[in-house]
Amino acid sequence: MFLAEEAAQAASTFEPFDIMMLLFTLVIFIGWVRLLMARPKKNIFAIGFTTVALLVFLFANYVMVVKVWMG
Repeated sequence: MFLAEEAAQAASTFEPFDIMMLLFTLVIFIGWVRLLMARPKKNIFAIGFTTVALLVFLFANYVMVVKVWMG
């Protein structure tokens, strides 16, 4: 009985924070697109900072989905 319960807990690798990570990545992506679409003058520093943040979050999401969720 104890081993079955422990195996069930190990199989559940989904955390509620995972959804927050995906939502944060979506918000950063929307902000990045809006920065790139700015017409009069583009803020190069903001575009660079957002690009780095987006890459970090995309990598974290990749690791979260492929390595943790998929096993």
